[in-house]
Amino acid sequence: MINQATIQQVKDRMDIEEVVSDYVSLKRKGQNLWACCPFHDEKTPSFSISPAKGIYKCFGCGKAGDSISFVEEHDGLTYIEAIRHLAQKYGIEVQEEEQSDAQVQQQNERDSLFIVLNFANEYFKETLKKHDEGQSIGLSYFRERGFTERTIEKFELGYSLDQWDALTQKALKNSYNEDILAKAGLLIRKDDGKKYDRFRGRVIFPIHNVTGKVIAFGARTLKKDAKPKYLNSPETEVYHKSKILYGLFQGKQAIRQQDNCYLVEGYTDVISLHQSDIENVVSSSGTSLTEEQIRLIRRFTDNITVLFDGDTAGLMAALRGVDMILEAGLNVRVVVFPQGEDPDSYSRKLGTTEFKNYLKENTRDLITFKAGLYAEEAARDPIRKAESIKEIVSTITKIPDPIKRAIYIKETSSVLDIDEAVLLAEMNKLLISQKRKKGKEQEQQATTNEMLKELVEDATESKSLDYSRIVKIQERESIRLLINYGLNEIEEEYRLYDYLFEQLEDIEFTTPVYREILDIFKRELAEGKVVDSHFFINHCSAEIKEEVVDLLTERHDVSPNWNDKFQIFVPHENDILENVVFTNVLRLKFRVVQKLISDNLAKMKEAKGEEEQDHYFTIHGELKKSEMEIAKVLGVVVSR
Repeated sequence: MINQATIQQVKDRMDIEEVVSDYVSLKRKGQNLWACCPFHDEKTPSFSISPAKGIYKCFGCGKAGDSISFVEEHDGLTYIEAIRHLAQKYGIEVQEEEQSDAQVQQQNERDSLFIVLNFANEYFKETLKKHDEGQSIGLSYFRERGFTERTIEKFELGYSLDQWDALTQKALKNSYNEDILAKAGLLIRKDDGKKYDRFRGRVIFPIHNVTGKVIAFGARTLKKDAKPKYLNSPETEVYHKSKILYGLFQGKQAIRQQDNCYLVEGYTDVISLHQSDIENVVSSSGTSLTEEQIRLIRRFTDNITVLFDGDTAGLMAALRGVDMILEAGLNVRVVVFPQGEDPDSYSRKLGTTEFKNYLKENTRDLITFKAGLYAEEAARDPIRKAESIKEIVSTITKIPDPIKRAIYIKETSSVLDIDEAVLLAEMNKLLISQKRKKGKEQEQQATTNEMLKELVEDATESKSLDYSRIVKIQERESIRLLINYGLNEIEEEYRLYDYLFEQLEDIEFTTPVYREILDIFKRELAEGKVVDSHFFINHCSAEIKEEVVDLLTERHDVSPNWNDKFQIFVPHENDILENVVFTNVLRLKFRVVQKLISDNLAKMKEAKGEEEQDHYFTIHGELKKSEMEIAKVLGVVVSR
């Protein structure tokens, strides 16, 4: 368990701009930094970072937090793991405290999985280097593939003995839990009681997450008749194959520096390219590329180069699968190796220098390459040529950028020797067809928008106001002012929170999260603690943390041109704070009174007997009187 002094040292040192810029490209706009959100697909940046406040907020998907929560969310880490990651980044020595028995028992399953997977990884590495079977079979295989000692260390390659339960027995002797071994995918248990290691008699390729933790394994058999040839870990709490790319941990820095990612098929392809001094490479590990994997690459670059082997039949099918990369707005280029070669074999055959030259000289953009490939295939077959044209134009429609689409239509026209207008007509037909498929969804959205419009109009015309919602909005504004300016001194030894607490003493907040924030603020102050935004972000529940970050984040900044260029002074909220707080308190009271009036009228309609009706009518008169008094101060008009 990391002690509080270390955690505080990390918090004091961490800079959110430095942390987030390791993952996405940031652009300054006003006081804040902006980027396309790394947590969801978008074309227009809605991910905002406030360096002054040390927080981020996405106005698209709603993700929000500080540097620690960003690393947690982005890399799939626990809070403690994120602290360790940031401590390593800033060169802070992690001081640990001994855990109590209760804390050990509460250690979650996720941490246990990481621990046992790391144990298995160390076991496989040791078996490869120190066991006779590992040396004679596993190590010999890697050396035959040309893998150096440095490469074996870099990718933590290993070997699993050809025995039923060698790993399990070793783990149990070291007090590891059998249930955790099974949940980690290392042990298979049958209904009839039989147990055995998943990986037996295979060379091992550890699979790392983006921060370098081992989360799964790939294993290759060296027996000719054994099936399957490759065996992977099953999905677990820490491993979801659709969200992982093999080699990303080892290659992420090179991908960012080169601004390009080579995409290959297998583990050995990645490793061989590293040995050829090409480190900006990842593999989808033999599975079809997924949207999550594309999004993962996009965190480091917008450029992908797909490397294909020379099998023409398989190439056609593989090219269709690349279309989703275009849909994501990334730039795609391709390299095809000679017949019978793949990235692994060809890099070893050519050597580092020649292989690099081959990649440089044979890289082509996807659309041009695809057009040339189809043109060659359909040269003497008019029907096949027509099919090819539709296939290529269909790929072009996947590109979100209309300018890029127009350029590719022009190039395709030249390559296929067909009128550009014909291609444009076909593309427009496909685009219209795609829009029609979305017609039902758009129609439903239009209906929803119309309903929302009617609700707004009703509210504007005071036909049916939702006073509970309006009170919630004013409660939110009160808490926003408390979080942002609560410690500001209004008068000598009289802070803004003093004023708010006095004015809101008789008002009971109806929104649970705002009521809880208010109660925590009061309680912590009573204990002599400093309560600011950082306190809520670091010490409160996820719901409160997210709400506080949202309250701290401003969507828009006032352009400095108003003052610098046009000499028009726009006051900051801090300059008119007393007036803002005074007005907000009045508005909250005004809305609370209006809600009480609405509730009282509802009771009046259901009242039985004249006496009960008179009681509610008297209350109504008093409430209306209060409403009029507050309205007069606010300068608003209300009906009598």
